[in-house]
Amino acid sequence: MSQLRWRKSSFSEGHTDTCVELAADSIGTSHLRESDDPEVVISTTPAALRAFLRAAKAGAFDCPSKSA
Repeated sequence: MSQLRWRKSSFSEGHTDTCVELAADSIGTSHLRESDDPEVVISTTPAALRAFLRAAKAGAFDCPSKSA
């Protein structure tokens, strides 16, 4: 995995402690890691990553707010 070219989101500018980084290998597999634990890498297909990002943007993983 060391040959991968890791990129982090522009939203992470100025934050060096907890950034999600993304890389793609020569066959197109997407790889994700957390900057504070770079040895742990999740690999997935581009289609699965797109589906995950769409769901996250739509709020599918948001915690419901607690009512008082």
